[in-house]
Amino acid sequence: MEKTQTASDHSSSLFLTGTILLANMDYSGLMDYAIKALMGGAIWMGFKLAGEFFTKRIKNKQD
Repeated sequence: MEKTQTASDHSSSLFLTGTILLANMDYSGLMDYAIKALMGGAIWMGFKLAGEFFTKRIKNKQD
């Protein structure tokens, strides 16, 4: 019985800590970062796909 109570206390304190940290977060800065990360990921993916396309094209041309 005591282990269940200890686990419950630990998860409660962890949940409380997370709630306090998220309550003090600057969401506008987080949204800006998320948009920049998505745009950066899309650009990286575009370059990666273009690189693979041109690599295959050059390889097929040489054969």
